[in-house]
Amino acid sequence: MSKILVGNHIRTLRFNHNEMTQQQLADKVGVTRQTILALEKGNYSPSLELAFRIAHAFNLSIEEVFYYGSHNEEES
Repeated sequence: MSKILVGNHIRTLRFNHNEMTQQQLADKVGVTRQTILALEKGNYSPSLELAFRIAHAFNLSIEEVFYYGSHNEEES
């Protein structure tokens, strides 16, 4: 059975929000830049609280930022 992680669109959203840096997003949501990096790389699934804070930073719903399971998005 394969492991299904929570995926996200954070990198794309940062780019679309005036090319926000990882550090700027981290400062907005109260985590380290390394946490944002780990989220973007799919190495870390956020707590529910952090997911809400990130979605709020982009003025989006959680479902617009995060997804569960397989998703067709190009990886860089």
